Amino acid sequence: MDELIALNNLTTTVLSIGQQLKIPVEGNDSQTENYITYTVKRGDSLYQIANQYGVSVETIKQANNLTSNLLSIGQVLKIPTQNIDLDYKEYEVQSGDSLYSIAKKFNTTIDAIIEKNNLQSTILSVGQILKIPVKASQEQQPGTTKECYGEGYIEPQYETYTVKKGDNLYDIARRYNTTVINLMDLNGLTSTNLQIGQVLKVREL
Repeated sequence: MDELIALNNLTTTVLSIGQQLKIPVEGNDSQTENYITYTVKRGDSLYQIANQYGVSVETIKQANNLTSNLLSIGQVLKIPTQNIDLDYKEYEVQSGDSLYSIAKKFNTTIDAIIEKNNLQSTILSVGQILKIPVKASQEQQPGTTKECYGEGYIEPQYETYTVKKGDNLYDIARRYNTTVINLMDLNGLTSTNLQIGQVLKVREL
């Protein structure tokens, strides 16, 4: 109990339903911060949860020893944060989609999608999950300054949010209708850990 209190900065032993707790991994302290937990809610699916956190469905299944995609309300899932890949987002192929239309939608190329997914054919099937390469934000790209764009360049302005006690990236992402992976990318975060008083960019104005 002392370990749980210390790890989660708890000031009381009272818990609330849906509260996310970090659980120490016995025998390997280095893994303590390598995952967060998520409590399944009505209407959730593995695809939605994976897309929200920027990991693959298979990664979640492996971390939780799942043999199917079926979830139950209240089920607690481990989301491995060390596997978060800021270089892509997942997309579920819809009826009428083609590699060309998907590449155009996400401002990437057909070749990039083929390479990221090791596709042997350009034929897609409805429900197929594709990894879509995501370009780094301008802030993270070296040399993307005002001088780079010339005098006419206007630096983007962002709405911000100050982290409060009990906040987590998932709840903040839901509040602003975005995703955890987008918040991490926008703020240059390498983990989902937050600090009280930390100022986050949540969306461009």
